[in-house]
Amino acid sequence: MPLRKPSSTMAATAKEVTPTISPSSDLVSRYAPEESRKGADIIVEALEREGVKHVFAYPGEASVEIHQALTRSNVIRNVLPRHEQGGVFAAEGYARSSGLPGVCIATSGPGATNLVSGLADAMIDSIPLVAITGQVPRRMIGTDAFQETPIVEVTRSITKHNYLVLDIDDIPRIVSEAFFLATSGRPGPVLIDVPKDIQEQLAAPKLPKEPSEAHLEQIVRLIFESKKPVLYVGGGCLNSGEELKRFAELTGIPVTCTLMGLGSFPTSDPLSLQMLGMYGTVYANYAVDKSDLLLSFGVRFDDHVTGKLEAFASRAKIVHIDVDSAEIGKNKQPHVSVHSDSKGAKLELDYTAWWEELIEQKVKYPLTYKTFGEAIPPQYAVQLLYELTDGNVIISTGVGQHQMWAAQFYKYKRPRQWLTSGGFGAMGFGLPAAIGAAVANPGAVVVDIDGDGSFMMNVQELATIRVENLPIKILLLNNQHLGMVVQWEDRFCKANRADSYLGNPSNKSEVFPNMLKFAEACEIPAARITKKEDLREAICKMLETSGPYFLDVIIPHQEHVLPIIPTGGTFKDVITEGDGRTKY
Repeated sequence: MPLRKPSSTMAATAKEVTPTISPSSDLVSRYAPEESRKGADIIVEALEREGVKHVFAYPGEASVEIHQALTRSNVIRNVLPRHEQGGVFAAEGYARSSGLPGVCIATSGPGATNLVSGLADAMIDSIPLVAITGQVPRRMIGTDAFQETPIVEVTRSITKHNYLVLDIDDIPRIVSEAFFLATSGRPGPVLIDVPKDIQEQLAAPKLPKEPSEAHLEQIVRLIFESKKPVLYVGGGCLNSGEELKRFAELTGIPVTCTLMGLGSFPTSDPLSLQMLGMYGTVYANYAVDKSDLLLSFGVRFDDHVTGKLEAFASRAKIVHIDVDSAEIGKNKQPHVSVHSDSKGAKLELDYTAWWEELIEQKVKYPLTYKTFGEAIPPQYAVQLLYELTDGNVIISTGVGQHQMWAAQFYKYKRPRQWLTSGGFGAMGFGLPAAIGAAVANPGAVVVDIDGDGSFMMNVQELATIRVENLPIKILLLNNQHLGMVVQWEDRFCKANRADSYLGNPSNKSEVFPNMLKFAEACEIPAARITKKEDLREAICKMLETSGPYFLDVIIPHQEHVLPIIPTGGTFKDVITEGDGRTKY
């Protein structure tokens, strides 16, 4: 049964969902209060009480009872991925696009370990996620039983918390705690490992009972004293986009976003400097380098933003506001720190800005790209997609050059419109994340801007897209290479190629593999474009086609993501032109 009817509206709006957790207090159980039921049914009922409507679960021997219990639920629907990694990335896409916790389920052993990349990704990007894994029966734990893995130990450092359920009576409490932990403070993933015999055991659940500013004055003073302030905002501001916009408009302070913060402030707003960091705009990095006050909201000063840490914002007094006290001073010591939710902390600040210098930089160093005759510049493809959708679709990406072009050339209007693996950089993220976003946002058009290398890592999820009839459009920027690796080979390895070519070495004139065949195998309409003049019509057709669509856009592998600040570099090291093979 399809999840919903496909949408044929080209400019369908990506709905902004208020991130709230809505436990269902009026849930009517299928069982009498004292009636015994299987542990697996207790798990599913606990999920229902947390307001869960969708899960992404792949079955196996140690989790089959949970899947049987899901068939008895009238509330929760499973969207079946074709790989556990696809399931956890889909749960992330669900959470990233809605603000609600995503839920994924896997069996023991290899099923559980296939979740590891997604859990690490959710941990570093602060995504609320609850993962449930099957485990071998309690009596077999520690015996190297078939498909046994100590997943609690494996995931201890990449989850906020994890549980091994050893008593069936603990299930309601543990599930409730897991959702609280995943969504409170700095969000993140929580794992619950449930032995098979617990799932099979009968019990009547025991339900948990209902759980019964001087810093700002200092910041305001710093703002009034400053001449060149900059707002540096990250993923911690995705829940406070309206407050951020209001503050920026009241004060006139320029705003630059991290990769994870894109969408928290409208990219096309005159106050926006767009993205900063390694692949950020020259004018954003210039502003931070020259600033005398850096207002850092919901950020972690990661190395792809700061480069050489001691040189980052070296002239500025730094104010750091973050809900996670562990982030304050971890990488860059602030002059003023506030352990607080950014949402409430920004409302009473006021200022007027410094702009002449920055406008001069914007004019001098716009985001540009080269052309290659009839070939399609990848940046142009992203620009055209923005134009034809009026910036209203949800965008997911894999990891690589295409990710940075999507960050640079699509102008994001609202939080949770941009879904990418930022801190962990997990290839294969884009396609399954699009699935989660489409499930969480019925009626919205979701476009996965992907690269051929990243796309191939979870290509099997095309089957899920077709079966669910999700209106996901795949815009594949296909250069037959690991483009970001090629770029680094060109610039730092004298263009020596070392396993970065993904085509068929014996026949380089043909596109390999033929991506259209993957789409065809899953009964998804598809087309390939090689000439720039044909691209507009092709994207229009993609957007106007009901249901899923796959567009294979062949691009030159010689193109680089620019500007770039090399790893460990400073603003003075920024590269704005050239390809590393040619002197300009």
